[in-house]
Parts: sequence; C-alpha cells; structure tokens
Amino acid sequence: MTATGTLYLVATPIGNLEDITIRALNVLRQVDLIVAEDSRHSARLLQRYEISTPCTRSYYQGVERQRTAPLLAQLQAGKQIALICDAGTPLISDPGYPLVRSAVEAGIPVRPIPGPTALIAGLIASGLPSNAFIFDGVPPKKDKRRQEYFRSLLGERRTVVLYESPHRILQTLRAIAEILPERPLALCRELTKVHEELLRGRAREIREKLAVRPAIKGEFVLIIRGAEQPEASSEREELSITAQVQRLVEAGWDRRDALKEVARLCGLPKREVYDAVVAAKLIPKGKA
Repeated sequence: MTATGTLYLVATPIGNLEDITIRALNVLRQVDLIVAEDSRHSARLLQRYEISTPCTRSYYQGVERQRTAPLLAQLQAGKQIALICDAGTPLISDPGYPLVRSAVEAGIPVRPIPGPTALIAGLIASGLPSNAFIFDGVPPKKDKRRQEYFRSLLGERRTVVLYESPHRILQTLRAIAEILPERPLALCRELTKVHEELLRGRAREIREKLAVRPAIKGEFVLIIRGAEQPEASSEREELSITAQVQRLVEAGWDRRDALKEVARLCGLPKREVYDAVVAAKLIPKGKA
C-alpha cells in the first residue's frame, strides 16, 4: 500500500522577503509540488531563494472546489505538497480551507509551518490590549450590513482585528466613527514594507488624515479596542446603559429597537434598560 503524502501549510512574508523562516525554505525546496494562491505573485519569492520546485497554477477562492480533488488525489498517491498564499499564513482570510478539510477527512497528515501573518503583526504594534482578541476577517461591504456589524461590537470587550481594502477603508472608518466614536483604534498599512505606516486615534481622526490624501494605497489591518469592563457601581452601570442607548439613537436606530439591542448586549431585561433611560431623562416615561 502506497503511503500518503503530507500537506504543508507554509507561511510566507507579508512584505519583506527576509521574513521567511529557514524551515519554510527547506520545506519549499523538499516538497514535490507548491500550490500557490497566485503562482505569478509567488514567483518573486521562489526566484529570490532559488527554489525550483514545480509551482501550480493559481489556487484561489473561485477555483478551490474544482482544484481540490486533483490535489487530494496527488496527496493520496504519496506526493508531498506545500500550500502558500500571496502573503502571510494560508487560510487566514486566504484560500486553502477546502483542501485542508479534505485532507483531514482523508486521513492525510497536515503540517503547519508557522511564520508571518498581518493580523498578529498589526495587533502587537497597535498599543491596544492583545491578551484577548478576535479576528473577524473583512467587514461587510454593503453599507447596511456594515452598520449592523459594528453595532454588534458595542458590547464586545475583546480587541477586534479586521482586514480592509484601500477602496473601502474610508467607508469603514465612517461607520466606526458613527457607532463606536470613542473607541481607540490602530490602523496599519503596508506592514514590513518600505512605506509601513501605523495610525492611532479615534476613527474620525484617522479618517480625516486619510481623506485628504490624493490616493489611498496598500492593504490595511484595523485594530479596535474592546468595550471597557462595566464598573461595579450601579450608578455607573446605568450611565453606561443610557450612553449605549443614546449612541444607537444618534446613529439612526428607532428608540424601541435601541432599547432591545442594549438589553440584549448587556444581558438585562428590557424593562431594566427602559427604567435606566427614563431615570436619565433621555425619554419621557411611556414613550418607548
């Protein structure tokens, strides 16, 4: 019986080609085949380190399904295959999941070869808490769904890391400025490259800096500080509740819907939220 091959998930540099690991180079030289997100893009890295291993045509999101089966067959036949993406770690907002899932289901060994990833590079340089965080990929592209997404972060206490494109970064910062206006942010651009840039501040401040530029270039890592821990004092808790309701109303929410949403986020009965808002004189009694 022929032994199966191994699927290696190899992280590659996110900008500076010197960030490749020695182990990654060894694996790329020793495998039978390299599967690249875009073979033309990866050619620069392979040429730099004189890696002559055959590299397949592109394996990207639109063709993952149709190209997974042939690759799985090669693994089952004993081929050693390395999966790489254009920059960073495979599967982290990049292609590869169908192939990894299929390999695992078929009993084929999957080995991670760790290295650079933009989300961690941005997070550790952000100056924001990194002990507990979530990575949510790319925020929704449509305005309504983008607004809904950032509203869902009103009660999120962990740091949130996102990726965003230069074409949508201003719209995303506008949504954050409307819904999470006081949250500290860090915006990282062109990490590890010559024009690396980190902007820190509130969404409105950062957006103003970008908006005056003749062109916005580069991919972005956006880091948003989580909501602060609630204070023990019931007076401060009521202030926090009313502030959240007021923020939603100012962002265009109906009062009734704002009350329901804050109750859901805080894990409180709607009546308790209503009483706090009435006590703060945000709305007259009986009007919500």
